[in-house]
Amino acid sequence: MVIKARETLVGAWLFLAGFILAVLIGVLQATDIIIPKWTTPLLVLIGLVIGLFNISERDINTFLLAAVSLVIVSYMGASGVEALQAIPLIGTIFNSLLILFVPAAVVVALKAVFVIAKR
Repeated sequence: MVIKARETLVGAWLFLAGFILAVLIGVLQATDIIIPKWTTPLLVLIGLVIGLFNISERDINTFLLAAVSLVIVSYMGASGVEALQAIPLIGTIFNSLLILFVPAAVVVALKAVFVIAKR
């Protein structure tokens, strides 16, 4: 039986909550429902906490690869892909996911730099 650290468990639940919240915010934005202005800083804060608590030193490379992939795909979906522009729902969801994943990726990238510098 694998025993997980409490930090990893908190990070995993925050990741799930942040993902659901980002999708919900994207759906609400696409339906022109006015959402509070504090939702964007909340997504950024959750992303920062995900980056702080979710990653052990051995998982940094995997998380960075996945996070960079998500950020690139979300950016392309939110801004550039012409086929997706016909469906604004997809663009707003991708934009919300970007707001969540970019801070997490930055924190984990900084962790990776510090791990490398520590060696």
